[in-house]
Amino acid sequence: MYMRRWTTALLSLLLSACDSRVVSRPPALMDAGKTAIDAPTRQLNGDETRLSDYRGDVLLIVNVASQCGYTGQYQGLQALQDRYGAAGLRVIGFPCNDFGGQEPGGPEAIKTCAADHEATFMLMEKVHVLSGPDQSPVYAQLQAATGALPRWNFGKYLVDRNGHPVAFYGTRIEPLNTALTDRIESLLQEPASSH
Repeated sequence: MYMRRWTTALLSLLLSACDSRVVSRPPALMDAGKTAIDAPTRQLNGDETRLSDYRGDVLLIVNVASQCGYTGQYQGLQALQDRYGAAGLRVIGFPCNDFGGQEPGGPEAIKTCAADHEATFMLMEKVHVLSGPDQSPVYAQLQAATGALPRWNFGKYLVDRNGHPVAFYGTRIEPLNTALTDRIESLLQEPASSH
């Protein structure tokens, strides 16, 4: 059992080192009037919500972890929220312990990590992002819409104002990378559809 976990962790680490993927998907491929973020989820404080409640905003959905070599991305994610929040960007973090056991704590430990990085963007409850019976319904919908799943912590889905996932950015794409910020700026200029 120990050897299997070690092998899985090593494989995940190797994959994450290469995860500089950018997967783009035109929203026209989505069914009209249907979004890929309709599944219920919970905020870190336990309140139930649906990401579709934020239709009209551009969403950046990220699987975060407190004890990862990429945890410093919390600061870049907060910088995005600060820079574009007034224009309609909402950064949403989903704590995840699927990769290397790097999010072992509960809500208080997760809040402490966010506070240590001066991050105030929305955090949801800890979820499983990988395919399987425990996969978060939100991540199942994101996977179905984009064909992409994170290979490590800090995978980023960009969702347009109509609730359609339009791109996935791998772990190594930093939050302030121009590939991501240019796409955010473009989506923020597009109005939400009226239907």
